[in-house]
Amino acid sequence: MIFRYFCFVLFLFTVSTSMAQESMMPDVSYEFLDKLIATAKANYPKNKTYDHTINIAKNNVKKAKLEWLNLVSFIYLYNPAGSVQSGIQPGLSFSIGTILQKPGEIKTAKEELAIVKLSQEEYSLNLEAIVQQRYFTYIQTLTLLNWKTKDLQNAESTVKDIKYKFEKGEESFENYNKSLTMYSAGVQSKIQTEGAYLMAKSSLEEIIGAKLETIK
Repeated sequence: MIFRYFCFVLFLFTVSTSMAQESMMPDVSYEFLDKLIATAKANYPKNKTYDHTINIAKNNVKKAKLEWLNLVSFIYLYNPAGSVQSGIQPGLSFSIGTILQKPGEIKTAKEELAIVKLSQEEYSLNLEAIVQQRYFTYIQTLTLLNWKTKDLQNAESTVKDIKYKFEKGEESFENYNKSLTMYSAGVQSKIQTEGAYLMAKSSLEEIIGAKLETIK
């Protein structure tokens, strides 16, 4: 009878706890999530690589524009004494074919810059999605861990009560042993959830490049 009572109390507590923690949404902070995304964009190596690639592409555009100056060469013609025009005379030399090619080269450099920028934007969106997914997984495991911790604390109290009654001879060893088995299963479940929580936390910290405790 006492064991049945224990099971009934444990069931009621589980239900009441579930009702109190029926959603993880109250624990979700979108303000904190935005900070995580910003931190990831600032710290993640691949995003930094795109910044350097864009700088290179910008320099290539500038280089293509400046090469206009190389298309025209200043030359000096030397006319020996006695010719129709004596002395040193300045002149210009340029290649029509190269001049015609140059606008296309500048356009190509600009297109390459645009492609790199779009690639970074695409990666930035993917990075945001990854951070969001890992953050929500982290909150989910944290909520479950808090729920299981409270549940286990209550179960432990109930087991102690049954143990007390067993020692007084008011409860059988079989029922006492069953209560211990149920409690042990709760402990194992909590430990598994702790592992999931630590892995979720580590995964989130890996993508943002910082410890969660440092994000204010």
